Amino acid sequence: MTESRLDALKRLSVIVADSGDIDAIRSLGAQDCTTNPSLILNAARMPAYRRLVEQAIAAAKAEDAPADGLVDRALDHLAVAFGTELTRLVPGYVSTEVDARLSFDTEATVARAERLIGLYAAAGVGKERILIKVAATWEGIRAAERLQARGISCNVTLVFSLVQAVAAAKAGAFLISPFVGRILDWHQTFEGRKIPIEEDPGVASVTRIYDYFKHFGHRTVVMGASFRSADEVVALAGCDRLTVAPALLEELAATPGPVPCRLDPAAGEAADIAPIAVDEASFRWALNQDRMATEKLSDGIRSFHADTEVLRRHIRAMAESDGAEAAQ
Repeated sequence: MTESRLDALKRLSVIVADSGDIDAIRSLGAQDCTTNPSLILNAARMPAYRRLVEQAIAAAKAEDAPADGLVDRALDHLAVAFGTELTRLVPGYVSTEVDARLSFDTEATVARAERLIGLYAAAGVGKERILIKVAATWEGIRAAERLQARGISCNVTLVFSLVQAVAAAKAGAFLISPFVGRILDWHQTFEGRKIPIEEDPGVASVTRIYDYFKHFGHRTVVMGASFRSADEVVALAGCDRLTVAPALLEELAATPGPVPCRLDPAAGEAADIAPIAVDEASFRWALNQDRMATEKLSDGIRSFHADTEVLRRHIRAMAESDGAEAAQ
């Protein structure tokens, strides 16, 4: 029997489930799992996970802290509750994202990350199972540098350019998540055409980052993310890790056929690649000069924040409803 594209792909890259849906992950056989505010929001709205939201609210109320911070505390507990469930389904890492509002505040990002790790510890999950996700802003990367020095591994996300990737690697980030599909989305809109897989700029961006890391010996893991099609996933076969939505994993599992290796460490090592500077001024200038990366980074932070705000309202409504029922 011919093996599936997913099985073939698993021999070349570590496959990571990109979802907060616990039930969807059970049958995927992924090594790791990533979440973000959008995925947590979608999962939290499902009736099957109402108990996790209720437990998060109860845990937040039990803390000796001001009442006006209840919703934010519940958000932390909810992220950890989903993450804890996910650690029981995958043998490797689970990524948990810091509030997008903190993307430009290094101190606050570090503090929130340490709180999340503390909540995980209280739930019996060691920090060796968790990756803290921070946005690839200059401030987020500096937070990752400090967290890594404290033994807290980080996933630097919303990476759209080589300078972001290199800055994260030089900061010692355990892993970066360059976004493939969102880069493709931007270029198709900007160019006004459907771009074929052979010219996919998202695939080209991750390939460039991968080759750079292998050439200069950066140990930071490259994990392609945000895929729009199974063909995009296959086009990056050989990448260190690939985080893929359940629907695409199921499509790959249902499709037989070989998957050739596209990314090879030896190719990067042998390539003629010039190093780039990553001090603060050069980082900000390079990002500013890259219209796509600037727009998609800002858009990604706004999008995650918007979904977090919807989740805040959902939690607030449930907390108020519980309070009203208790008063009756």
